[in-house]
Amino acid sequence: MYAASEAEGHRAMALALKVGELLLGSGEATERVGDAMRRITETYGLRNVEVDVNLSALTLSQVPEDGRAATTAERRVRRRQPDYDRLIAVHDLVGEIVSRQLTLAETHERLREITRRTPVYPGWAVTVSLALISASAAVLIGGGVVVAMAAFVATVLGDRASAWLSRRGVAEFFGLATAAALGALVAVLLIWQEVNVQASAVVVGAVIALLPGRPLVACVQDGIAGEYVTATARLSEIVFIVAAVISGISTTLVVAVKLGVPITIDNVPTAPLSAAFPQLAGALGVSLTFAVALLVPPRHLLGGALGGLLIWVGFVFLSHHGFPSLVSTTISSALVGVIGTAYARRVNVPSMVFVIPAIGPLLPGSMLYRGMLEMSLGELSNGTLHLIEALSIALSLGAGVILGAEILRAFRGRDLARRIRPASRRTRGY
Repeated sequence: MYAASEAEGHRAMALALKVGELLLGSGEATERVGDAMRRITETYGLRNVEVDVNLSALTLSQVPEDGRAATTAERRVRRRQPDYDRLIAVHDLVGEIVSRQLTLAETHERLREITRRTPVYPGWAVTVSLALISASAAVLIGGGVVVAMAAFVATVLGDRASAWLSRRGVAEFFGLATAAALGALVAVLLIWQEVNVQASAVVVGAVIALLPGRPLVACVQDGIAGEYVTATARLSEIVFIVAAVISGISTTLVVAVKLGVPITIDNVPTAPLSAAFPQLAGALGVSLTFAVALLVPPRHLLGGALGGLLIWVGFVFLSHHGFPSLVSTTISSALVGVIGTAYARRVNVPSMVFVIPAIGPLLPGSMLYRGMLEMSLGELSNGTLHLIEALSIALSLGAGVILGAEILRAFRGRDLARRIRPASRRTRGY
């Protein structure tokens, strides 16, 4: 199954680029994408191949040692949409390629089947799952049934408005800002009408449904692995997503305050540090619906949902024992990273299938909303501090999850670990 001609070598490079595009577009870390592409080209007989993976482009270069002309190919990643069912299928395909179970022609045919397969859930189910993330988050922070229903409706309205703008070619930034603004508008209307509910929980739920948990973990993973260019690009993407959410909610809040709606800092809800049934149900619901939104196959939904339950219980336990929220977040997410990665290796799927949905309950929606509200009310210093704290908690979530995976890597056999990643550079800081 090695490349017998120059034409087959080019087909092998094209295959590696297509596989890399699917992996990167589905949210896989840069290190994993590059490793998969190298393994494919080596399996089909190509040597001296260099792989360059950026957030929007993939490049393969081969410099033959026999004096033939070098070959370079590039493929743009034009669409990045999370689809963990497809991600699992591509990982399985790479495993079959490396074990030399498929010819080059068979591999291309299998890849075409994967790209044409019907999504594991219909479009309406994904929309409903996003709304249920918001509703579950509202329950988690003590909002109750009425607030959960309001958060559900607000998220559906925001998602449909964002989709409508997208179909007309409007940039995603403004679609996200519109979705966030509508979520805040529903809360403002509840406060204006003096409905006796925790209205601000609607906004927090909408924020959690919009926060970029998946890019955040991939960003931290790329940075830790030394892929600083891609990590910086992912961080820029996260900043723009968060900026869109802040812009949408802040616009609604500023207008509401100017119109005299009695919005105060006291309106901001925080999740009770409790393992009572509403909080456990909310944490389980956030992770379960987060998994559906990421198109995790039904057979793996329970793993991600239980991870959300575990990370919440761990956070509550550590907080009750006097640990600061940042430390509690890091340790509990590291625990989920260890268990989720170990289980993923056991069932032979990418670890993100379990760990990404699991971090949902700890995404800093309340802190982000508090910071935006304080800035809207003119308290710039307090608002800025809370926004920085929200970003710090978000980064600690990503770092904790990756720390769990690195702990498992450290205690694997050295030869086995080096087949996954070469010995790390020791720069000593310079």
